[in-house]
Amino acid sequence: MPIGSAIIVGLVHMAGFGSGGIAAGSFAAGMMSSAAPVAAGSMVAVLQSIGATGVVSGTTALIANTTVGAAVGGGALKAWRLYGHRLPALKSKF
Repeated sequence: MPIGSAIIVGLVHMAGFGSGGIAAGSFAAGMMSSAAPVAAGSMVAVLQSIGATGVVSGTTALIANTTVGAAVGGGALKAWRLYGHRLPALKSKF
């Protein structure tokens, strides 16, 4: 499973969407009560489907992996801009 998909499934489970349904008193329960009745295809329905099956659709996985890649790349660029000048110069041995 790509890392973005694994992160999504983990976050969905942490929010309270699980294989046994929505956990009482969780963030997911609050979403469900505010969205009642829950329509097919709504965010609550999609998140519950991910929580129950652990499967993320291709489009969702693509968005998640792109987002994770952009966050990692952006963080690396920011770190280089902040601390890159402190790194010892790499000298070519050729």
